[in-house]
Amino acid sequence: MGKSELFSHFAERFDIKRTLAREFFDELAVLAEKELKRADEFVLPGMVKLVVQKRKPRKGRNPATGEEISIPAKTVVKARIVKQLKDSVLPKK
Repeated sequence: MGKSELFSHFAERFDIKRTLAREFFDELAVLAEKELKRADEFVLPGMVKLVVQKRKPRKGRNPATGEEISIPAKTVVKARIVKQLKDSVLPKK
């Protein structure tokens, strides 16, 4: 499902204009960005938790030459899917 289909779905479901649905999602993205900068995490209840993770510098290998390279430290955002959602979507082992 693309962005356009997502906006259309919410517009139909809640009987609002697509532009208003898009504004809600745009504001959600702005809010997530602010919270990640402020508290290093953002939770969308029942769905996902976004967490800022700081990675240390490390050694790696160039797969083409086998030469050892230095990978610099960096900051990334990780998404952790809520267990209840995972369990409902993924098959049981």
